[in-house]
Amino acid sequence: MPGEKTLEEHSRLMGRMADRLGADLDEAELRGDITPEAREDMVLSCTNCTSPGACREWLASHDSAEDAPGYCRNGSKLKALRGI
Repeated sequence: MPGEKTLEEHSRLMGRMADRLGADLDEAELRGDITPEAREDMVLSCTNCTSPGACREWLASHDSAEDAPGYCRNGSKLKALRGI
C-alpha cells in the first residue's frame, strides 16, 4: 500500500483533475453518486499512474477541459461524474 505522502499527493492530483473536468467529488459523494470507498479506490488507482509529472504539467496548463489526458486512470469516471 502506498505511503501517506503518496496518497495525499495523488488525492490532490485527482481533486485538481476533477476540478478541471467539472466534476465535484464532494457533491457527488453527498448525492450518493459515489461512495467514500469508491473515491478512495480512485485515489489508489491514481497512485499507480506512470505519469504523475506529466499530470502536474497538464493540470498547470489547463483551467478546464472536456477530457482528461489519455494516461489518466480516472478520466472516464471523473467525466461520468460530471454528467450526473
